[in-house]
Amino acid sequence: MQGARLRYPPGSLVVLTGLPGAGKTTLLRRLYGLRGTESLPVTVGAVTVIDTFQAKRHWYGRLGWLPRPLRRGVIFVTHLSRIRAALARGHAVVAHNRGCGPYVLRGFAWLARGQRASLHLLLLDAPPEVALAGQRARGRVVAPATFARHRRNWDGLVGRVKGGDPAPAAGAYVVDRAGADLLREIVFDAGDLRDAQSTGR
Repeated sequence: MQGARLRYPPGSLVVLTGLPGAGKTTLLRRLYGLRGTESLPVTVGAVTVIDTFQAKRHWYGRLGWLPRPLRRGVIFVTHLSRIRAALARGHAVVAHNRGCGPYVLRGFAWLARGQRASLHLLLLDAPPEVALAGQRARGRVVAPATFARHRRNWDGLVGRVKGGDPAPAAGAYVVDRAGADLLREIVFDAGDLRDAQSTGR
């Protein structure tokens, strides 16, 4: 990070991920002025901001007849289709996603390649106890077994990134809560892209 700014190539897909409750949505609201009531992606200049909760609000009250796993599937497919559509329009995309398992990340990499875009990961690293407090504060607490699975995936991903391996992304950057508070801008241009190509902190 240089001067509280992160830089990426134009048209990139930046996936903001972290443990549930880490502060991802809060960061997007601060950077892009989201209100938290949107049901559609928000476009700011040439950047489209896509939060998973936008898709959830879009379908709110309309999928009650489906079993819960299928409802989650419909919401996630909607989320992915919105990312693909924005990339196809030539927009850079900053997308929230709480899942960080290997298959999910490979899916994002495949999606980006299909639109000739590069995938970059922005990892918001909050301690588990801080993430749990964030869940309680927002009134949505993840089931213990689900949170434990997220922690296993997260620990593996952060460990690999800090070791210099961002795969399947082109680059990855780990930021803690204090660093996230200092971040003021995400820039997509063809200038000095050292931040986009770096891994670790």
